Amino acid sequence: MPAVSMKVNGQAVSREIEPRTLLVHYLREHLGLTGTHVGCDTSQCGACVVHMDGRSVKSCTLLAIQAQGADVTTIEGLAKDGTLHPVQAAFREHHGLQCGFCTPGMVMSAIDLLKRHPKPSEETIRHELEGNICRCTGYHNIVKAVQAAAASIGG
Repeated sequence: MPAVSMKVNGQAVSREIEPRTLLVHYLREHLGLTGTHVGCDTSQCGACVVHMDGRSVKSCTLLAIQAQGADVTTIEGLAKDGTLHPVQAAFREHHGLQCGFCTPGMVMSAIDLLKRHPKPSEETIRHELEGNICRCTGYHNIVKAVQAAAASIGG
């Protein structure tokens, strides 16, 4: 079995894996980082979004070996010294979550969105988050949370 090595949430990791192991399963099963969720295995729902080398990716459609040498950030890697990332804080403050299943992927996608669009319109937010499905909230508070995060980050 090949070993795959990468940096995850700032820590160097290496594990022997089956070549067909998906990145989402590497994170959850081999590293115990269960904040990244498996929702559909077809890249439709966005619950598995993580950042790889600074860009959001759907980890259910990437083989772990494709992340060899990459810098991966999961939802667990966002808070620093007990302080939530501004997007996490905005989701909490503006009730941008209900059951929480989609929230990690939604937050990771929103962070990437705000890197590319520091002052997004409501239309831009809705368009950019189309790849993330939420079955609970109706998206209104998610949009409000992203707008609030943009303002707090300085967008």
